[in-house]
Amino acid sequence: MYKEQASITAKGITLIRALESARPLEERIFFDPYARKFLPNWFYRLGVLITKTGYTELRAPGVMGFLAARERYIDEILQTSLDEGIEQLVILGAGYDGRAYRFDDLKSGVKVFEVDHPATQRDKLRRLVKIFGQIPEHVIYVSVDFNTQSLDQKLFECGFDPSLKTLYIWQGVTYYLTSEAVDKTLRWIGQTSGPGSKIVFDYIDSS
Repeated sequence: MYKEQASITAKGITLIRALESARPLEERIFFDPYARKFLPNWFYRLGVLITKTGYTELRAPGVMGFLAARERYIDEILQTSLDEGIEQLVILGAGYDGRAYRFDDLKSGVKVFEVDHPATQRDKLRRLVKIFGQIPEHVIYVSVDFNTQSLDQKLFECGFDPSLKTLYIWQGVTYYLTSEAVDKTLRWIGQTSGPGSKIVFDYIDSS
């Protein structure tokens, strides 16, 4: 990703969400009504074409299914956490994640933070205005350039409360970071979160 360009990887994951959501009701394993709206038309149409040719499965067998299953799993973790009374949600590397808008329980009573690179977040905010007519007020957007800014500092500046029961979602990020950066983030979460807090994240074994 270039400094002023929204993440192509984030758009690719959103394409998976959009494709799965377009499947028939009896076949899809989750539904994200906003995924398609976050994507340029040409990007979505190209994704549909490539998928229909079978190229994606040929190049990376099972990956499409894994990404869809990951989405469903994290959705279930979020719903369980809401049922258990979380007070705060932090989505790290949020990209075009639509959970803050499709889970009604997040629209009141839970502090929601979306953390991402400034370029990707700017593009998302622009698209949110097109979808909703304004930037949703129940989400706190935390713009962080990890090359020059500190995650913890920016979160605290935006109202993060370390005493609250928090769920962290860290999806599709760890394998782009160094092991030191991953350890640092997990250590910070462990030392800074309220009782009963949880994190759900995915990773790929180096082997």
